[in-house]
Parts: sequence; C-alpha cells; structure tokens
Amino acid sequence: MPRLHKRHDRSDIFIHWFNAACWLLLLLTGVGLIQNPAIDPFGSGYPEALRNLVGGGGNLLAVHEGIGLAWIAGFVLYLLVNFKGARFFLAEVFAVSPGRDMAWMLKKMVLMTLGPKALKLLGMDPSLPDQGYYNMGQKAFAQASVVGGIVIAATGVVMYLSDRTLGAEASGWISWAVTLHFIAVGLVFAGLLVHVYMAAISPEERPGFKSMFTGSVPDGYAKHHHRLWWNKISAGEE
Repeated sequence: MPRLHKRHDRSDIFIHWFNAACWLLLLLTGVGLIQNPAIDPFGSGYPEALRNLVGGGGNLLAVHEGIGLAWIAGFVLYLLVNFKGARFFLAEVFAVSPGRDMAWMLKKMVLMTLGPKALKLLGMDPSLPDQGYYNMGQKAFAQASVVGGIVIAATGVVMYLSDRTLGAEASGWISWAVTLHFIAVGLVFAGLLVHVYMAAISPEERPGFKSMFTGSVPDGYAKHHHRLWWNKISAGEE
C-alpha cells in the first residue's frame, strides 16, 4: 500500500464542498435574476422558468439572498472552528516566489497549449520548477477566489441592505456595489472553469482531487507535484 500524506482535515474538506455547492446555487439563482436578454448566458427562457418555479422574481431574490447569507455564515463558522487552518491557507497562497512560481506558470501554460517542444525551441528546460504546498496555478485561483469572494460578500450585503436599512443617500454606494458584484463574479467564475478542469478532469491532478474527499495524497504525487512540501514532511518539519 503506497504511503499517504495528510493534506486536508475535515473542516477543510467541508468548507471546500460547501463553497462549491453555494457557488453553484448562487450562480444558477443569480443568472435567473438577470432580465436583460443581451447578457443572459442561458437564454431568455431560463430566468422565466426559474421564476415560475419559485413563484416569482421576489421569491427568487429571497432564495439567492438566503443562500448568500448562508455562504457567509459558513465561512464565519469555518474561521471559528479552524482559524489555524485558514491562516495556513492564506499564508501559503499569498506567498509567491517571483522567479520560481512565475516560471512555473509560464511553462505550465506553454506545456498545456503547445507542448514541451515549444519550450525546447526557445532554449528552455520543459521541466517545471519545484512547488510547495500549492502550485502557482492553485495559488492564482485561490488569490482570485479570496479577494473576489470578499468583494462578492461585501457588495452582496450592501445590496441586501439596500431596500431594508439603506436610504436614498446610499444610491451611489449601491450602484457601485452592483457593478463590482457582477465584475467579481465574472472574474472568479472564469478562474473556476480552469480550476475545475485542472482539479477534476486533468488526469495528472486526479490524486489531488481525490484528496478533497479522503484528506490524503499518495507519496509519489506529493513528491512529483509539490516537491518543496514533500521535502518538509519527509524531513519531519510538518
């Protein structure tokens, strides 16, 4: 039986899938709230069908807001339960080595699109620089998710309060909140598509995807994909 290394505890696994479920539901209900055919990604029939399903646009908005508040509450609970884990996550994803990590990102994009021959033609070694607990691709998506998530949550709260406690004098803030909300959702969703492919579809990342259920990764995977982290755990530093 191959040696395994613990990578995620139960609270990490919970918040990952809780976040994924909330994102899916928020996206589906949020798109249903759009009434502009020019920017409706699912076609004009989808918002109407969804509104009819829940009994109107007001109910759909209430469902969307309820999911959003539950999403925020879930992260607050996670921070209370596993603040140490959250701090470790943030420290890892925002720790970027310009030389090593940017080289990894550049080479990875070329390898995925043009293959190793393209790098060799440029006189570059196609092997990827060693990575730590997260590779630069994971860090980039995590950074966008953290910053974007904070913007989405903050602007969502402003919009939630807009017709409850905020008066007409706050109309400027509300307009900015709506704009930033849509921009942040679009940017995070774009990164999410790449994340889903790399984590769940790409064969070489399959052990990492499975670790979001089991909490552990095989020794060989850790050594090959996260060598700097593997060096630490092999030396007994973690």
